[in-house]
Amino acid sequence: MKYLPLIWRNLLRRKIRTTLTFLAITVSFLLFGLLMVLRIAFSAGVDIAGVDRLMMLHKVSIIQPLPISYYERIQAVPGVTLVSYASWFGGIYQKPSNNVFEFAVEPVSYMQMYPEFKLPPEQMKAWLADRQGAVVGQDLAARFGWKLGDKIPIQGTFNRPKSGDGLTWEFNIAGIYDGDKAVDKTQFLFRHDYLIENRRGGEGLVGWYLIKVADPSRSADLAHTIDKLFENSAFETKTATEKAVAQGFADQVGNIGYIVTGVAAVVLFTILLIAASQMSLAVTERTNEIGALKAMGFTDGLVLALVLAESLALSVVAGAIGLGLAWLLSQGGDPTGGFLPVFMFRPIDVGIGFALAVALGLIAGAMPAMNAMRLRITDALRRA
Repeated sequence: MKYLPLIWRNLLRRKIRTTLTFLAITVSFLLFGLLMVLRIAFSAGVDIAGVDRLMMLHKVSIIQPLPISYYERIQAVPGVTLVSYASWFGGIYQKPSNNVFEFAVEPVSYMQMYPEFKLPPEQMKAWLADRQGAVVGQDLAARFGWKLGDKIPIQGTFNRPKSGDGLTWEFNIAGIYDGDKAVDKTQFLFRHDYLIENRRGGEGLVGWYLIKVADPSRSADLAHTIDKLFENSAFETKTATEKAVAQGFADQVGNIGYIVTGVAAVVLFTILLIAASQMSLAVTERTNEIGALKAMGFTDGLVLALVLAESLALSVVAGAIGLGLAWLLSQGGDPTGGFLPVFMFRPIDVGIGFALAVALGLIAGAMPAMNAMRLRITDALRRA
C-alpha cells in the first residue's frame, strides 16, 4: 500500500494521455459487455432449449400446418412422455409498431412442457375456466401496463375471427407468468380451442407439435420414428430437438456467436496496442527516475512490480467501469420492444470481462516492465 502514491503520481504525469487511454479502455470494455449481452439475446432460445424436448414441424415449412389428429399417434410412440401443440397467431396491439408474440396453445400440456414458466396455481385455474383467457409474460405485462382481469383487443394479421369486425380478437388476462432472467417473459399465450372455434378456416389444424421424451439420448431415434409414422402422407413431418430447431432459426441471421466474438477480439486487441504504447512511453520518459530509484535501493523485482501495478491499475479500473456501465444498460431490459426478450449481462460474462481487463494490464505492461527491470543504473543516469 505504501507504493500507491508513487503509482498514482506516475499515472498523472501525463494527464491528457492517461485520461484518453483510460477512456479508450472504458469504452472498449463497455462495447465488450454490450456485445456479450447481444450474443445472449440472439442465442438465448438455443441455450435454454430443453434437451428432452422435440419439435415437429411440417416437412415443407414452419408456416404449413399439421392435423390435430396426429396428437394421439405421437402420444402412443414408446419413449414419448408428453405431447403438446401450438400455433403462431400473429397480431398487433393498438398500433402496428406494437407487435406481440402470441401463441395459441393447449394450456395444461404446454405449461407442463415448459416448467420454467412460473404461473401461480390460482391463475392457471382461472385460465382453464375462461375460454377467452390468456396468460402473458411479466415483461410484456409491464411493457403495456396490463393487469389481471384486463380485456385486451388484438388485431389479427393472419387469423381473422368469424364474428365482430372480422379483425379484432378479445382476450382476458387470466394470468401473468414469471421466471428467471433466461426465460422469455414477453409471450402472449391463449387457448388453442378458442382459436380453432373462432377463426375463419383452419379447422382441425395446428402449427407444430412439442414432444417430451423420457431419454434425451434417444431423441434422434425417436424423431426418426415419429417422422416415419407420417411418411408419404399429405402432411409429412420433420422432427428435431428443440435446440436444433432454435439453432436453425438463429443461423438464418448468421453465426451470431462467431460474429460477436470476432468483433470483441478486434476491439480488445486494438486497445491492447494502445495501452502497451502508453506504458512504453511512460517508462521511456522516466528512464532517469527509474535509475535513481535503483540507486536508492529499489530492487529490479520491485521496479518490475511497480510498472506492472501501474498498468494493471489503469486497465482494471477502466475495465471495471466499462463493465459496470454495460451492466447498468442491460438492467433496462429489451430495448427493441420484444424482439430480444432475453437481454442480460450474465455474471459469468462479467467475470470473463474482468479477467480480460487483468490480462490486458499484465500484457500491456509486461514489455515496459521488463525493460525497466533490466535497465542498468549507469545507463539510466547517463541518459539523464
